[in-house]
Amino acid sequence: MSEATQPPAILARTIAKVSPTAAAQPVVDVPTPTDTHAQPIVQVKDLCLFYGRSQALKSITIDFPRNQVTALIGPSGCGKSTLLRCLNRMNDLIDDISTTGSILVDGQEILDRGTDVIELRRRVGMVFQKPTPFAKSIYENVAYGLRIAGMRDRRTLDEAVEKSLRRAALWDEVKDRLRQSALGLSGGQHQRLCIARAVAVNPEIILMDEPCSALDPRSTSRVEDLIGELREDFTIIIVTHNMLQAARVSDQTAFLYEGVLIEFRPTQALFTCPAKKETEDYLTGRFG
Repeated sequence: MSEATQPPAILARTIAKVSPTAAAQPVVDVPTPTDTHAQPIVQVKDLCLFYGRSQALKSITIDFPRNQVTALIGPSGCGKSTLLRCLNRMNDLIDDISTTGSILVDGQEILDRGTDVIELRRRVGMVFQKPTPFAKSIYENVAYGLRIAGMRDRRTLDEAVEKSLRRAALWDEVKDRLRQSALGLSGGQHQRLCIARAVAVNPEIILMDEPCSALDPRSTSRVEDLIGELREDFTIIIVTHNMLQAARVSDQTAFLYEGVLIEFRPTQALFTCPAKKETEDYLTGRFG
């Protein structure tokens, strides 16, 4: 890229912090995520989705590596959240939706009619853009999915709730008020509580749909730190409009535009040396 089309300076500095050699060494022939040794946990092939007659996703093919963070970026309405919701069939709740193609989770086709959707959503948890704590105690918010799954032993529940809150970096803040209403927590705490609720049932994958868009910078930083810690145990796929956030938290980044997957590469490579002009134009603020 020419000097005039380089990513904004602050973005370049962020990439440099993530990988100190990124700014100094040009990326050449960077392998796509499917070429790495990370075995994909989710394989999407030729996925198309229609809202009535309007096509929202157009022949998406992408493999999501296991125990890595993948960011989905692109302008509003490009299909990021729609793709995310396909991975645990949340789109089934919308009328007049139709899909073609294939989605394999650990080798199992999830678009088959016989798929146990409840079990799928246990394996593939979701954290939404707006925190959605239940009007229950902090304890019961975290224990909710475990009780649905049939867990009744109090000691086991107590241990699972504490472990989940610790994983969500929330235990020290709430351990003395577990029986109080979750609605009394702050916005950032609400989101971490929702993450604790998601990890309590021990999913394989956590989907995050703009989890920081309603949070202040301090809460955003805590959630981003948490994502970095959770990647040790979970595969995370995050939708974000914040390119700096994608650069900070993700291992791989996929750029979508008008329902098409334009580019999918290691984050360092995509941000410092995009292979497609559309990606470069988006990163440099020419649209979106």
